[in-house]
Amino acid sequence: MDAEQRSAQATHPLAGSPDLAKVLDSVEDEIVVVDTAYRLLFANSAASGSLRAATPSPEGDLCYQVVEHTDSPCSTPVWMCPLQQMIQTGDPISITHPCPEEQGALSSAKYIKLSMYPLKDPDGRITGAVCLRRDVSAERKLEAEMLTRHHQLLALSRISEAVSGLSRLDDILNVALDTVLEIVHGTIGGILLVNQRTQELHYRVQRGLSSKYAEEVRLKIGVGIAGTVAQSGEPILLTDISTDPRTEHVDLVSAEGLKGFVSVPLRAKNKVVGVVNVASHLPGQFAREDMYLLDSIGHQVGVAIGQARLYEQLRNATDRYQSLLQHSLTAQEAERKRIARELHDGTSQMLTGLALNLQAARDIAEMIGIKDAMMEERLEKAQTLAVQTSMEVTKLINDLRPTLLDSLGLAPAIQRYVETWLQPEGIRSSVVTRGHERLPSEVEVALFRITQEAINNITKHAEATNVAIDLQCDGEKCVLRIEDDGKGFDVEEITRVEKTGRGVGLFGMKERVTLVGGRCSIESQRGRGTTIVSEVPLTGSVSDAEDQSAGG
Repeated sequence: MDAEQRSAQATHPLAGSPDLAKVLDSVEDEIVVVDTAYRLLFANSAASGSLRAATPSPEGDLCYQVVEHTDSPCSTPVWMCPLQQMIQTGDPISITHPCPEEQGALSSAKYIKLSMYPLKDPDGRITGAVCLRRDVSAERKLEAEMLTRHHQLLALSRISEAVSGLSRLDDILNVALDTVLEIVHGTIGGILLVNQRTQELHYRVQRGLSSKYAEEVRLKIGVGIAGTVAQSGEPILLTDISTDPRTEHVDLVSAEGLKGFVSVPLRAKNKVVGVVNVASHLPGQFAREDMYLLDSIGHQVGVAIGQARLYEQLRNATDRYQSLLQHSLTAQEAERKRIARELHDGTSQMLTGLALNLQAARDIAEMIGIKDAMMEERLEKAQTLAVQTSMEVTKLINDLRPTLLDSLGLAPAIQRYVETWLQPEGIRSSVVTRGHERLPSEVEVALFRITQEAINNITKHAEATNVAIDLQCDGEKCVLRIEDDGKGFDVEEITRVEKTGRGVGLFGMKERVTLVGGRCSIESQRGRGTTIVSEVPLTGSVSDAEDQSAGG
């Protein structure tokens, strides 16, 4: 093939192929063929309808003149024509570039995907290119929306992750505000909460604002930007807050230099509990997408605030309950101690005296020779009853408040209690103690009462034959372990104190340990016995013990 023929074929790439031309004309995408000098050789019907050609037939015109309406091949800053690169590499090239609706109006640009494939002559030389042009504006818009949604979901996830696990209100607000500012690339903002009593908004946390601004801005519901948001429950986006007629404290706003502004509500159970404000020193800094994103975040933060307030109410209720319980147990111990002292000093002494007097009466009757068998029998029974009653009173005193607990401490008191209650029942027991210094009074009382309750349960319900008690104390903590080989029970069945009183002992032990800052665990299985472990910290135990010893 000579040069003239090659030139003719290059000039008419579809010459001799009318069917192919018809096929290309039926394609909805724009298809054009250009030579290496940017001259348009062919355009299908879709391309011809959109080309800006000066003549009815664009063939022979320069492609950048009829397609892009420029005086030279397309280049930066809009986009770089890939024809020369394709000629150098010989490889197909695909790019997506903006195509302004009006010259220079990139904000309203369409997006065109250009796929360019080389045309070669029989000798393998590139003579031109087939260009496939497709409007991908819808796809790009969809991609942008998907990226926006992804960004929003990621932001919501970050907020959720940031506030999850937090229960204190100030912690939640600080973390939420820092995360919000990071998401919108801002440095100025704050969270205002609604005072339910005064119906005013005030800053609880803030970033980038002066203390004067944060302290003096107080807004009634319905007043100012934040007040309007709190009243309506709808977000507000402002190009410049300093010029908005609804703005309150204009002098403070101007002093801070606030311009661009977004305010969104914080909702909890369909009720506005606060407002998030984000600001900038530049007007128009925030877009509607930022407002929508912050509004979505506001829902999550509002729920977290509601939960934090519930936690706070629960903590306050728990603190009140523990304080009342502490007072109740303290009063109970004081009353136990008083009754035990009165029984010891009064009733016990009188019973001992009665028993001695009865013994003396029996001795005198024998000495003077009175041989009345009935009187002797009755005196003996009376003396025996007095001794037994005295022993029962002594057990009652030890049950109320063993004197050994006050005089010698926890370990001797436990040892005596075990001897008094387990040995008469035929239950083998062992008591091992390590560390014999006196402990704080409240710790000794708590651990003794736990031992008392455990032994009471063992004698009444466990049907145990062996009991092991281990008490280990050092300068940091005291651990009491009580283990029996009784019939055991299912711990999971006892979830509350029943009307019958079942569960009082177990929950009572745990509450006593909690009140002295410790923890109590109870493990048991049917047929495998029960193990109770109580661990109490001994902070301040040395000084407390010295005070207790000095007072004893």
